[in-house]
Amino acid sequence: MAGFVDIACNFTHESFKDNLETVIADAEDMGVEKFVLLCASLNDLAAIQVIQNKAPEKYFISAGIHPHHANEIINLNSNELLEKLKSINPNAIGETGLDYFRNISPPQTQRKSFQMHIEIAKELSLPLYLHQRDAHDDFIKIVKENIKNLPKFVVHCFTGTRAQLDQYIELGAYIGLTGWICDAKRNIDLRQSIKDIPIERMMIETDCPYLIPKNLINKPKNNINEPKYLPHIANEICELIGVEIEEFKSVTSKNAINFFT
Repeated sequence: MAGFVDIACNFTHESFKDNLETVIADAEDMGVEKFVLLCASLNDLAAIQVIQNKAPEKYFISAGIHPHHANEIINLNSNELLEKLKSINPNAIGETGLDYFRNISPPQTQRKSFQMHIEIAKELSLPLYLHQRDAHDDFIKIVKENIKNLPKFVVHCFTGTRAQLDQYIELGAYIGLTGWICDAKRNIDLRQSIKDIPIERMMIETDCPYLIPKNLINKPKNNINEPKYLPHIANEICELIGVEIEEFKSVTSKNAINFFT
């Protein structure tokens, strides 16, 4: 039986600078087999390549600019950005999308960056790794405007409403679910609506070091999330949707491997 696949690992984060090998080993001991190396900034590209080169069989790579860092595109044209992202032989383009929660980069710059990433994904025939927070209307508008020849895409770290979920599913999205699902008090709607996600469209993630599951019995003192907690998230989802863990692991892992290869 294949192991779990964590589709969101921010391993270039400073939380992992001194112990990444231990973090990986601990996750593997819990049955996590593969990891997706997330890229938030062009500054991450070289570090991601170093990590991936140490054990290529363990990692998939995303390459892109998170909407928080969309200002990085200001002095780049599409061809220049394409060459930078292509340089690490990515399996997906992203993390891209829109994040209006704090507007760390201006919304208009985020939208331009998102469009550039979509064009690059089409050019390279690679899937899109997408992020959306507090920007659903503009996000879905851009996706719909580009739906012709749009590559397969995953909406990672989904925390939205049932109505938003329905729109994503209708457009063919894969849905990434995190430890956010483990908070029963704040996520009543989400915990109910995930039953409507076809299991063939589900993928699971920790988004480590962020979003540590709230209901962990033994939380680490530093509150840093790790891929070793992915089975905990999977079990929580299985209880909510009424699927056995081995079936869930098999299907979601297959979904991830097929998506990134």
